[in-house]
Amino acid sequence: MSNIEQTLSIIKPDAVERNIENEIKEIFKSNGFSILKEKKIQIEKSEAEKFYKVHETKPFYNDLCSYLSSGPIVVMVLEKENAVLANRELMGATNPKDAEEGTIRKKYGISIDKNSVHGSDSVENAEIEINFFFKD
Repeated sequence: MSNIEQTLSIIKPDAVERNIENEIKEIFKSNGFSILKEKKIQIEKSEAEKFYKVHETKPFYNDLCSYLSSGPIVVMVLEKENAVLANRELMGATNPKDAEEGTIRKKYGISIDKNSVHGSDSVENAEIEINFFFKD
């Protein structure tokens, strides 16, 4: 029985600034993901605060929100079997220094904040995050 899922992926400001969105999209496609929806947007810090609400008690929350709203981002809905876990494996560890070879963050991430991509961490959060950016 196949388990087709959708997950949210964000190409963060550092990657958009370096003009590597297409390279990152190609990595997703070559790993079997379909990009169902995508758009390039710039969000306000207040929107980033809502998006990252789950992290609001953490010390990095303010920097995270400032960073996500610091420049254009590309938000995408990715789909494939077990998409949430597959995307997290493909992205690599939050800190690019700890990420496995061949992962997006190992290849493109600059720092723990500027780690080029975001992906949903659970099927439940994927639904919430997709709805956040793609309200029909």
